[in-house]
Amino acid sequence: MIADYPVYRILLIAWFSSAAIFFTALFFVSAPYGRYSRPGWGPTTQARFGWLIMESAAPIIFSFFLLAGNSMLNLTTVLFFSMWHIHYVQRAFLYPFRMRNGKKPMPLSIVFMALLFNAVNGYLNGRYLNLSSNMYSSDWLKDPRFIIGSIIFFTGFLINLQSDSILRKMRDPGAFTYKIPEGGIFNFVSCANYFGEIFEWFGWACLTWSLPGLAFAIWTASNLMPRARAHHNWYQENFPDYPKNRKAIIPFLF
Repeated sequence: MIADYPVYRILLIAWFSSAAIFFTALFFVSAPYGRYSRPGWGPTTQARFGWLIMESAAPIIFSFFLLAGNSMLNLTTVLFFSMWHIHYVQRAFLYPFRMRNGKKPMPLSIVFMALLFNAVNGYLNGRYLNLSSNMYSSDWLKDPRFIIGSIIFFTGFLINLQSDSILRKMRDPGAFTYKIPEGGIFNFVSCANYFGEIFEWFGWACLTWSLPGLAFAIWTASNLMPRARAHHNWYQENFPDYPKNRKAIIPFLF
């Protein structure tokens, strides 16, 4: 069982613990990319290449640790594999080249921190599903945890896609101005794309019913919720007519 692997267990515990630290820190220091770009974070690369580098780690490492030496692959784990890649093919290999402002600078320090984040999540989830393949028989596909989790996962994925599309259509190529996003979940929150991604990974945690999945979901929320709050405050400061009924990231709550 996975508990027999001390390095894995220590890393998983550390991953849960460090999420709380970063959650707190990010309320005080916004990661320096996008509208918060600023000097002092070292050399930069174009944002589209930064996204490609840092996001591609997750599908590559997840695939390696799920498939390496795994003689227990079945329909359920193949579905897990497919769902993970549905997200990351979009996020790593399509989204960067659809960015309207893909030439904006992104510090390489941020790229490598995000690469580490994705590598750890890819390892923890891929390794767990490798070692636990025999636990996920075809009966798991009828389990309420899988059914509910899958609904949450794909709902979050579609919200994320729709929100990215709304943001992309708002800007002219090469323009660096911001507008108030409208439509979809943006009618309720400032960061609908972040809401969709958090929703998606809590769905993953449910459909796999695993600690690595939960760790990933918590880390995603810990990273995106402070940034959403910063975005929300920025919109309010820069747009006097910004809708007062909107929350930062969770409709009606936060």
